[in-house]
Formats: sequence, C-alpha cells, structure tokens
Amino acid sequence: MENIWLAHYPAAVPADASVDAYRSIGEVFVQTARKFGSRPAFVNMGAEITFGDLERDSRNFAAYLQSLKLPPGARVALMMPNLLQYPVALFGVLRAGYVVVNCNPLYTPRELEHQLVDSGATAIVILENFAHVLEKCLPKTAVAHVITARIGDMLGTPKGMLVNFAVKFVKRMIPAWNIPGAVGFRHALRAGARHDYREADVGPDDLAFLQYTGGTTGVPKGAMLTHGNMVANMQQLSAWVQPFLNEGSEAVVMALPLYHIFALTASLTFMKIGAASILITNPRDIPGFVKELSRQRFTILVGVNTLFNALLRNPDFAKLDFKPLKLSVGGGMSVQRAVAEQWKAVTGNSVIEAYGLTEASPGVTANPLDLAEFSGAIGMPVPNTDIAIRDEDGRDLPVGEAGELCVRGPQVMKGYWQHPEETAQVLTADGYLRTGDIVVMDPRGFIRIVDRKKDMIIVSGFNVYPNEIEEVVGRHPGVLEVGAVGVPNQVSGEAVKIAVVRLDHSLTADDLRVFCQAHLTAYKVPRVIEFRCELPKTNVGKILRRALREEAPQEPSTPKPAGETRAAKAP
Repeated sequence: MENIWLAHYPAAVPADASVDAYRSIGEVFVQTARKFGSRPAFVNMGAEITFGDLERDSRNFAAYLQSLKLPPGARVALMMPNLLQYPVALFGVLRAGYVVVNCNPLYTPRELEHQLVDSGATAIVILENFAHVLEKCLPKTAVAHVITARIGDMLGTPKGMLVNFAVKFVKRMIPAWNIPGAVGFRHALRAGARHDYREADVGPDDLAFLQYTGGTTGVPKGAMLTHGNMVANMQQLSAWVQPFLNEGSEAVVMALPLYHIFALTASLTFMKIGAASILITNPRDIPGFVKELSRQRFTILVGVNTLFNALLRNPDFAKLDFKPLKLSVGGGMSVQRAVAEQWKAVTGNSVIEAYGLTEASPGVTANPLDLAEFSGAIGMPVPNTDIAIRDEDGRDLPVGEAGELCVRGPQVMKGYWQHPEETAQVLTADGYLRTGDIVVMDPRGFIRIVDRKKDMIIVSGFNVYPNEIEEVVGRHPGVLEVGAVGVPNQVSGEAVKIAVVRLDHSLTADDLRVFCQAHLTAYKVPRVIEFRCELPKTNVGKILRRALREEAPQEPSTPKPAGETRAAKAP
C-alpha cells in the first residue's frame, strides 16, 4: 500500500526513525544512563533510583548472573509487579547477554509451569509474595537458580525494613514457601559487586524477550522479540513523541505492569529521553493511586480505558493539578469515546490512542500528539512501518475498504518460540504480520478497527484466549462441552462468558467458578456462566462462538440445584 500517511505526519516527525542506530537495548540504556546520570530514572513508594545508580546496580546484577555460568542466550524469568527491582533485574539480564521471560505475578501454578517449561528458563527473579506459586511447579521445570525479592529491598534502610516487616507479619501478604537454595535479591547485588562484569556480545538479531501471548490459537507462545525489534520500536516511538516533549524533564506515570509489552516498551521509550518513570505497584487501589499522584508532578500518563475510567470515578482525582500534564496515552484496548471526552473535560488533556500487539514489540500505529480532540481512530503507521489491508485471499484492498490489517517493519517479531507452524500462519511470505484485526483506512492514512477476526477477548487491556478457557473448564469432570467468548463489560471493557453443556446436572456456576479460580489468573475467570442443552456448531462440528455471544434458550426444565442461577454472574 502507498504510504499516504506520510504526507499527514506532524511536521517534526520524520519518516525514517534511524532504527538501526543501536546494536542492543543495553547500548541504548548505557548511553542514556551516562547522559542523565543524576536524574531519577524510576520512582516507587517514595524512593527513587537515578540513571547512574540503575546503571551500577544492573551491572552488578548482570555480573552475578554471569557468575552462575549460564550459557549465552539463557532464559531468565522475571515475576514481579512494578517495583524498583524490576528495571534493575531487566537491564541486568539483558546486559549479561540473556533473554527476559516476563511472567504475570498473578499466574497460577499451571500457567507459570507452562511458561517456564516452554521457555526453558533456568533462572527466575520473583517477588517473595509469589514464591509459594513457584514452589508448587518448580520441580517440573528446568529452573536451577531462584532469586527472591522483597517489596522493601530498594526503599533504603530503615524504611525498607519496616515495609518488609509490615508486609510479612502485619498484612500477612507472604504465604509460607520453601525453596532450598533460593538467594535474596540484595544478596545477589552484593555478590555481583564482587565479580567482574563482562560486556556481552549482543547484536540486533539476538533475542531480548520471549514475550508470551496466545497468538491466533490461544495456546500461550513466546513471541521472539530481538534486540533489533525492541530498539527499532523505541526509535520509532521516540521519533513520534520526542518533538513534543523535553529531554530530561518529563515524568511518566506507569501504572500498567512492566511485564506487559505495552508498558514495557512505553517505559523504555520515555526512558530514552531521560524521563522519570513513576511506578505504581497496585493500580487497583484507586484511592491510594490518586493519593500518590497528588504527591508527584507528572507530565505523561500511560493507561488503558479501564484505568482512565476508574480514575475519573474517584472524587479526589479531579482535584489534582493537571497543568503539567502534556500527554495521555491510551492503548492495550479500545478507548471509549465517552471516557476520552470526560478525561479531556477533567484534565484538559486529549487521550492519544495508539495500537500495537505483542508480535510487533508492540507499536504499530499512533495518533498525532498535537491532536486537539479524541479521534476514535488508532492513528496512522509510525515511521518505518508498512501497512497492507488484505482480503481473505491475501489480496491488497484499496483505501476505504475493510480488510485484515497486515504490518511489516523492523519491530515485527522473529517468530514464535519453537512453534514454526504458528509462525507460518501469521508471517506471510512477503514479510507481513497478520494481525487478525479488520480495519479501514481513510485517505489521510488514519486507521479504524471495525472488527476482530480473532476470537481474542480483551479484559482491561489483557489478552484472554477462548481456547485456554475452554481447555481449563473442559477438565472439570462435570462438563461435557464448553465454549468461551467475550461480552461487553462496563468496568473491564470485555469479560469472559462461558456456555456449558453439563455431564453432571448437579454442577453449579459456583462450582465452575471455584474450579477456574484454581487454574486461571483472576481476569481470565468467567464472569458470566450459562448452562445450555447444546452448543451451536458449524456443519463440521466447530463451536460457533459468534452465536454464543447472543442470548439463547437455556437448559429446559431440568431441576436446578439450590441457589443456582441459569445465567450466573460473578460478584
């Protein structure tokens, strides 16, 4: 497709973002740390770490990992919320020449086991609060080195000691665990300071991340993101935002978890211009979040629709000082117009919606930062990005016609880890990534999503894949058949709904919900549970998920157990 969008770029945004200017993420980080050494890089819980201190600590952590004699390209898992330890560990792993495997701290043992086994991770850095989960699956994995962090590790003494005491003994947030040989995070930093650090020979084609996603089938797979992919996307997004921001003086509120690719790349991008990232550890605590914002001067806020909406519903949010706020970035899920308009009314700042996916590191399109009003579009392709809109047969469609969005650029992944068949399904012979999203482009190059080809469910910005839900629910001995779909939800955008044909008619919605809670992260647990006498299917027996989204006759007059609702919603 002709790059018609280039003629409508903001004047200061280049078409070429110099995507090959750096060999690795570590090279970008070290140069940035030298440039902004004394400036805060990350802020959390009233403490901060400067770029200079982060460079030193990540170097020491890299030296510690190298002392473990891990082979080049070893996979190291990180399982932490937004804490100061996360960037130290992240840059330490990358600078040591290893590959980061980001893990959601809310994973169940089943989910964590799959990711550790599939990635072949041999080391993990995990917050002590979640060590009991690791303990349950550790013997089934190749993990030989466990580094445990505590919330107060990086907050300084005595504050850190007080926080750790309160978390463990007062709030009792750390379930009992026992992992012989586990090493504390602070011990690892001290040990690393006594070892020599060897700069790793890492180049653009080397893996930086195995970032897990369901892809098109719902089976979690590691998207292989190279240093070249990530550096390219940092450069592309920096070219998009830098003309509107000031180096060394911005402060970005990072409430989304850094283990999520949207927040991760956004943080790296703003880091490159010397911005301080204000890490919010528990964004679900909206009153606490707003209180933290009242203490900070912030110029950028990165969020998803559900976060914007939750903040707007807090009465104290409107009392904050929004004069310094320059940029509100929305991604991860569609931003609703009503939310965007209320955000503008309260903050005076337009939400700039962007679009991406894990397989593209993730940035693909963005709205211009000088946009006066919310556009409802996902923007136009960022620099060095080619777009094709194709029909079912792979033929290019003209502007104005709806088709599947296909992306080609230096940010597109190498493929799925150990899944060549899945890779072949999404990467075309001419180098395009098939996104599964159905879009329309206008004559200026602005793109709007009109439908999703995939059955993916997006809950508060997180991908939930029906196949995984169906596989888990199908394990219950009382279930004959199950289909999973997404349904609208005012709070999370979408929620998981399952339609079940029972084998055991005494099975209740509560029974299924408890079962799912033991095997699925909370946001994946079905909120709507329907019992049906049969599921709609194609003539070859495939469940018609489209029909499951519609209201349908429930089971007939089979006596229902006491307390059961035919279509039950979670509290």
